[in-house]
Amino acid sequence: MSTIIYPSPIFGPVHSRRLGISLGINLLPADGKVCSFDCIYCECGFNEDHRPSLPLPTRKEVALALEKKLLEMTAEEQLPDVLTFAGNGEPTCHPHFAEIIDDTIALRNQYCPKAKVCVLSNSTMIHRQQVHDALMKVDDNILKLDTVDPIYINKVDHPNGTYDVNTIIERMKAFHGHIIIQTMFMRGVCNGENVDNTGEEYVGPWLEVVKQIKPQQVMVYTIDRETPAQGLEKASREQLDTIRDRVIAAGIPCSASY
Repeated sequence: MSTIIYPSPIFGPVHSRRLGISLGINLLPADGKVCSFDCIYCECGFNEDHRPSLPLPTRKEVALALEKKLLEMTAEEQLPDVLTFAGNGEPTCHPHFAEIIDDTIALRNQYCPKAKVCVLSNSTMIHRQQVHDALMKVDDNILKLDTVDPIYINKVDHPNGTYDVNTIIERMKAFHGHIIIQTMFMRGVCNGENVDNTGEEYVGPWLEVVKQIKPQQVMVYTIDRETPAQGLEKASREQLDTIRDRVIAAGIPCSASY
């Protein structure tokens, strides 16, 4: 089984299926994974298999590394389309996430003003006011909502600590549309349990909640790399297209990545 542990605090640029040329900002250690979820499909593997020994990068280290990389890319005349907070776990777990967002926006404005600042988050920290306010400042606030079924979430996303999907939904509504919902659809069997969330029993309730949240966009996608759990399968192109078209029919822009 292969997993991806990203360099820290800067990695790439990489070509993203959904975002274009993306320069990654990893607020987690370079030698392991720190996440409030432990998803069975995570390309970084399971948390327990990648316990880090290094500390989180500091706010200053992130800013210096980002500026250095942007200077290099400016010299090469290949600026990024997006600065993406992602990497080895949940970026909003960093205690100085809000301040780092401010630093990143300032550096973006100085070196690559046309680039977007994007955060990929599993939504578990959006109840924190500082995290909410910081996410309101970024261009693409991409928050995960794989389903609205608590049993499925516990089976597939494996949240650490208390996770109440209804509370998450209410906090998503509090962004007043400044949110992009990202949902993983897949099929297969894991540990003897069906993990297919492409059927109507999952898609229908999820779509109704999406309508309530009123996001600026929805991104539906499926497995692209090797997963730590065995037995998982990609959703078909036809299934993703059908889900995408239902979101669009509800008046919400939606993309599908296969």
